[in-house]
Amino acid sequence: MPVLTLNADNHTQLAHAIGDQRWVVACLCAAWCGTCGSYRATFEELAGRHPDKQFVWIDIEDHADLLGDLDVENFPTLLIQREETVAFFGTILPDASVAQRLIVAQAALDAAELVAQASSSAERRDWQQNCNLRSMLRNAAD
Repeated sequence: MPVLTLNADNHTQLAHAIGDQRWVVACLCAAWCGTCGSYRATFEELAGRHPDKQFVWIDIEDHADLLGDLDVENFPTLLIQREETVAFFGTILPDASVAQRLIVAQAALDAAELVAQASSSAERRDWQQNCNLRSMLRNAAD
């Protein structure tokens, strides 16, 4: 499955594409960031390894209105979500093996484990409120 890139006129299509129950892996980057530019090929390669998941590329500066108060501290930042549960949100090393291990570990959790993990700390509870990509895209499409 190809990496979908958020652009100015595809909020609705992207919301529909990630609206089902599969996993979403989003990379939040910026066009000016050299690390992000280099990481794009790695991210696309990861998408090829995980055809059951939807990968999304988002330039956070081009779409700050969509992302609201989403706090991206460094690049690349990954957001991994299943249905309405945000499993991970944070900066990672720009290394395919690190992202691969993270994606595999999250996908190995069953629904109950994922929900328990999502409420296990204040930070993770905050992710559920402020980092839900499906919710952000639905709101932008309305």
